[in-house]
Amino acid sequence: MARVVPLPEESIVQPVETDQKKMKIMIGGVYGLLALLGIGTGYLLSQKIPIAQKPGFINTGKVVGTTDSKTFRDSAEGTIEKDGIEGEGTHKLIREGGPSQTAYLTSSLINLDDYVGKKVKVYGETFAAEKVSWLMDVGKIELLE
Repeated sequence: MARVVPLPEESIVQPVETDQKKMKIMIGGVYGLLALLGIGTGYLLSQKIPIAQKPGFINTGKVVGTTDSKTFRDSAEGTIEKDGIEGEGTHKLIREGGPSQTAYLTSSLINLDDYVGKKVKVYGETFAAEKVSWLMDVGKIELLE
C-alpha cells in the first residue's frame, strides 16, 4: 500500500491573486515606458529639423511659409497687429475698409509676432468663427514693404 507523505505547512504554490497583481503592475510599467519613449522620440524628431528647413517650406526673406497653395488658398493684404478678439485669433490683419474688413489670424507654421506692424499679404485657410467675421490660419506671408 502507498504511503501518503504530508506536505509542509508552507505551500509551494503561491496565491494566484499575487501573481495577477504583479502582472498588472508589470504591464502598466511596460505601457508607461512605451508612452514615454514615443513622446521622447517625437520630441527629438521635431527638434532635429527646424520648420524653416523642412521640404515644402520657403524663406526668401520676403516670402515665408509653406508652398502648399491648395490648403492655404485664401489671401488678404493689410497690416498685422497683435491680439485677436475674445479668444479668436492671436493677431489681426487691419485692412482697408474699416473694422468690418479685419481678418483675425492664427498660425501653426509662422511666428506672426515677427510681422507685427508690417504691411503684408497673407495666404491661409479660412475657418468658421463664432465671434469674428473672418478667421484665417496663415500658411504663408509675403512682405509688401
